[in-house]
Amino acid sequence: MFFSASNSQHQVIPIDQIRYDDRGLVPAIVQDYLDGTVLMMAWMNRESLQKTLETKETWFWSRSREELWHKGETSGHIQKVQSIRYDCDSDALLIGVEQVGEIACHTGERSCFHQVEGNITPPPADTLSQVFAVICDRRDQPQESSYTCKLLAGGDNKILKKIGEESAEVVMAFKDDDHDAIASEVADLFYHTLVALAHHQVDLKSVYRKLQERRR
Repeated sequence: MFFSASNSQHQVIPIDQIRYDDRGLVPAIVQDYLDGTVLMMAWMNRESLQKTLETKETWFWSRSREELWHKGETSGHIQKVQSIRYDCDSDALLIGVEQVGEIACHTGERSCFHQVEGNITPPPADTLSQVFAVICDRRDQPQESSYTCKLLAGGDNKILKKIGEESAEVVMAFKDDDHDAIASEVADLFYHTLVALAHHQVDLKSVYRKLQERRR
């Protein structure tokens, strides 16, 4: 069951049915509602969950300060709640948010989960977002041997020609009902479309927002 900020038909979280621990707390995982990136984990109690539902922004309970805290109150990096789900045991929450400023971690990183074996790397998101990030990196830091860089260097003439070619190949793969070819050709079309987005400085999340609007 879940609460959705954009659709009133979904049942609201039954606060009294959430299974809090012996301290009256429940873990809350916060996730980007568009690309699935896990942004942070914090604790909620009944009161902070109630305020989160009322304000549509995240509130948590600080175990060290023993007080409520409004995420982004001082930094401005608030989290606009899009949905709240709870698990099968009712003892953990999953909160989908729009992260204002794209920064959730107090270190200035987008996600608190940015460290891998001592290194700092971008947090994992959905596959399209990860590929798009690589393409944008190639755009901003060109590498001579990169096919992506060669496409970007060719501008619209080269990029849009490839999109046209890949679109035709997608049509033929569907016509032949070849499932492996369909997956392969659609992947090629996705990739070249992402290159075009990067070339025109259009964020992939803008596309996701359009899809979310239409879904609603």
